[in-house]
Amino acid sequence: MRRQETTRRLRTVGRGMVVGGLVLVLGGIGFFFVTHRGVTVRGASMEPTYPVGERLFTERVDADAVRRGDVLLIRVPERYRDAPVIQRVVGTGGDHVVSDGDRITVNGRPLDEPYRNSDPMAPASDPYDVRVPEGFLFLLGDNRGNSNDSRYFLDDHSGGVATSAVLGRVTEGPPLGIVAAGALGVVSILGGAGLWWYAARRRSRTDAYGIPR
Repeated sequence: MRRQETTRRLRTVGRGMVVGGLVLVLGGIGFFFVTHRGVTVRGASMEPTYPVGERLFTERVDADAVRRGDVLLIRVPERYRDAPVIQRVVGTGGDHVVSDGDRITVNGRPLDEPYRNSDPMAPASDPYDVRVPEGFLFLLGDNRGNSNDSRYFLDDHSGGVATSAVLGRVTEGPPLGIVAAGALGVVSILGGAGLWWYAARRRSRTDAYGIPR
């Protein structure tokens, strides 16, 4: 009888591990698709960082969590015919952004832009000197020679885009927590299935009275 009880416990534990693993995997997948969205790059304004046709994921982000250097998915109907576009944050509310048409300073400090398209044949833009209003973001494309960004709307809130226009922040992949939960779930499912299989074999070798055959 003790052998039968042990076998039942193994099956129960195995079942619980499989169910728990499925909850982790499916819950992680569900959470990811609730908090993230997939987008396909349609224009060349962010080349070479994100070429046309590349598939990206964006995550929901609060306005106070946006930082300089973030690449955002935005929708500004009055500027882009209600089409979402991706652009990089150069300045946030209160920042003083100055450019001579090429180099940029933010609050008096030169902006390091290793991501920028440095094509020498790209047309130069006009100089600008703006103070980004609170609640707005100054956004530029990495491909400055082919980007319809804040530089061309300086008479509208100094080119700034309202933080309410932000749909998400481009992320390089799923958050570490979701990946870890998924991996743990898979391990739990495999371990539980293995334990269930072992208990089934153990039971098959036991007669109705719990005596090994």
